Amino acid sequence: MTSPRPPAASLPLGIWIRIYLRLFAVQGAWNYETLIGNGIAFCMEPALRMLPGGTKSQRYTEALGRHARYFNAHPYLAGIAVGALARAELDGVPPALIERFRTALGGPLGSVGDRLVWASWLPLCSLVALAAFGFGARPGVMIAIFLGLYNAGHFWMRAWGLKTGFERGLRVADSLGHPVLRQGPQYVGSAAALLAGIAIPLAVGRIVMEGRT
Repeated sequence: MTSPRPPAASLPLGIWIRIYLRLFAVQGAWNYETLIGNGIAFCMEPALRMLPGGTKSQRYTEALGRHARYFNAHPYLAGIAVGALARAELDGVPPALIERFRTALGGPLGSVGDRLVWASWLPLCSLVALAAFGFGARPGVMIAIFLGLYNAGHFWMRAWGLKTGFERGLRVADSLGHPVLRQGPQYVGSAAALLAGIAIPLAVGRIVMEGRT
């Protein structure tokens, strides 16, 4: 009889770090057949080493193959899937249930991520940088503002998603109702629309004024 899976807090720090860093390469093996499936398996692999028998066991091999199959989600929220699926594997959840859960998880992570990031966060960061340019910032400063703000957002999303997914496991669907995910696109999108009315005239005005000098 195998011992139960240790709680999330007892996972070695090194495993958390390795999984988190691998999340930045989740699209590295993207292809039309599996989309980010290979990336999901790659990110989960450090946690799967904790399965009984380690990398030599049949459970490890089967789990790795299972998660290398077709999967689609927004890359910045893929950590939710990685954490939840790793937790399910380490908890010994039946493979059939993991497969159903995996299939149900991809769609929501894709749609929520697209609305939050591509339709809201990315435009907002761009407009903040554009406003800075309109107020007199140099192009290099404008680029630094954009990169700093945008990267801070997706660094946080990856870390939060991984932690939340592992802690919640099969119950992670409840976390998709988090205010940031549920209401974030609306509020961030509204802020971006408001900022557009300020940033665009300022930037155009600066370009026109500099063109006259």
